[in-house]
Amino acid sequence: MSTQPLSNPNSTPQNSVQAPQQKAKLPLVSVALFQPDMPQNVGAAMRLCACMGVGLHIIEPCGFLWKEKEFRRSGMDYRELVHLTRHASWQAFQNARLSPSQADGPFNAPSRLVLMTTKGAMPLYEFEFQDHDILLMGQESKGAPDHVHESVDGRVLIPMHGAARSLNIVNACAVSLGEAIRQTCYAPSAASPATAQA
Repeated sequence: MSTQPLSNPNSTPQNSVQAPQQKAKLPLVSVALFQPDMPQNVGAAMRLCACMGVGLHIIEPCGFLWKEKEFRRSGMDYRELVHLTRHASWQAFQNARLSPSQADGPFNAPSRLVLMTTKGAMPLYEFEFQDHDILLMGQESKGAPDHVHESVDGRVLIPMHGAARSLNIVNACAVSLGEAIRQTCYAPSAASPATAQA
């Protein structure tokens, strides 16, 4: 009695035709930390942004002395891989953002500020992100002050389960950044012109 190997139900038949995979475009969103309190969170944000290929803005003053060794401890060698821009103040950040100029600079196109906050007006998964959006994270201890809330283009919250109040700031950044990249780079409407014509 001859035996035949069992077929793998997850395997693709040799004579089937597979649709070409859509090539995602490079992410054009970025992250900004408003007056961060904890250097270890800044280091973790550096690593996150380096891995996701997005820029990181630090809006000073920070709640700690800026020491490279602190960031190397939490961000390892990702400090050299992230496109980091430090701004002396909120006003300096806004002045630079609202006057985009250099083609290869941190602000090379008009942008929207999207504040991630527990006081957000719209759940994360209902918000429509756009290219060049800047995901703004408030302070770990106090969030963002009223004048920042009044200056942004969108206020977004991450829905929490049960009685849980909030995520660690870098975890919240990772969740929101992942959704922004998914929408702007991987959704069908985000296909690059070359891909759309293929």
